[in-house]
Amino acid sequence: MAIEQEVLVVGGGLAGVTAAVSAARTGADVRLVSYKQPTLRNASGLIDVLGYTPDGEGPLVDPFAALDDLPEGHPYERVGADAVESGLALFDDLTDSTYEGNHTERNALIPTQGGRVKPTARYPASVAAGLASDERDALLVGFERLVGFDAPLSAARLNAAGAPFEARGATVEFPVALSADPKVTRFAHLLDRDEAGEERQEGSVRRALVERVVTHLDGEQRVGFPAVLGDDHPEEVRADLEADLGVDVFEVPMGPPSLPGLRLEDRLYDALDAEGVRIETGNPVVGYEAGADGDRVEAVAVDRSGATVPYAAEQFVLATGGLVGKGIDSDREGVEEPVFDCHVGHPPDRYDWFDDRAFGDHRFARFGVDPDRELRPRNGRGAVEFDNLRAAGAVLGNYDFAAEKSGSGVSLATGFHAGRLAGENT
Repeated sequence: MAIEQEVLVVGGGLAGVTAAVSAARTGADVRLVSYKQPTLRNASGLIDVLGYTPDGEGPLVDPFAALDDLPEGHPYERVGADAVESGLALFDDLTDSTYEGNHTERNALIPTQGGRVKPTARYPASVAAGLASDERDALLVGFERLVGFDAPLSAARLNAAGAPFEARGATVEFPVALSADPKVTRFAHLLDRDEAGEERQEGSVRRALVERVVTHLDGEQRVGFPAVLGDDHPEEVRADLEADLGVDVFEVPMGPPSLPGLRLEDRLYDALDAEGVRIETGNPVVGYEAGADGDRVEAVAVDRSGATVPYAAEQFVLATGGLVGKGIDSDREGVEEPVFDCHVGHPPDRYDWFDDRAFGDHRFARFGVDPDRELRPRNGRGAVEFDNLRAAGAVLGNYDFAAEKSGSGVSLATGFHAGRLAGENT
């Protein structure tokens, strides 16, 4: 017997969570099924809308001003500016005061671990004091055993890029003896607990860290640390460091695994619970059943410990990710969407998938399903494949989220739009 719900969302990343919440707020009974861990934990935690145009112009000051000029088929062109704004508004509601940027439509410029500046629309409160538009000088602090963040190098690159402030970098030993290559969560948990246990006789880890940093301060009014300042209590950790240092403290976004990404994941999954969405993780969707006419999905097949179980629904949302997340798959024979076998347009010659130049126009970056304005995937002739299936997030084609810095915004806008339409059509 099939497990039944009104809306079934396949995929547990930002697009899937947004779609599930959006559908639930229409009053629909919603279930989210995800196989792998959400990609949120590998992301920076920054929420980009549009940092650069498809032609490479940017960084953009106002991403909304560029939406009308996007090419036909781009996900933003499919859903419209209202969905972009609604997706951001939903995100603001779910994250409450833990994120900033909703006071303006303009992009903020955030320094990253490599000393680059990234345009983004929403950012964790923990990075707010580090905005590149802030003219106050900054000291960047790295840790000897945290090889992912070279503070002096990041500072030098910011200065070379013409940041409107002077940046200096310093590297200190973390107050607790750690292994040669500790996980970022190790630093965070030690700062959360604020005690070292057997690894240190007594005292506060936070206070000991302040003692090591304060000797490097030379008039700077803000200090940036790698984004490891706590997992369970990041606001408390940062507040203690600020009070003892006497300056503003901010986090510099890091690569995966990302503490801001993990914090965001926790908050969004708490929101799913609060909205009454049922969540199942660890079980892959391996196929689907279509109705007699072939124009509707009746159920998906979920592999549960080797037994295939049907999950039936009135409406489905596909949010499994792109090439990186295996929501779009490829081999020497071609490119496919593996759950519903939706059409993915691509050149038949594999050598036309990419450009010879490393930073050229790589067509594979835009592979994905091609939806109508209700985000229903279309076949190669432009006809809707299934009336009750919608797609959201990186599984969509016709845009290059990495080059545009638009991945999170597309996930929010299309997730909101797909989820709302799914819920309203139950």
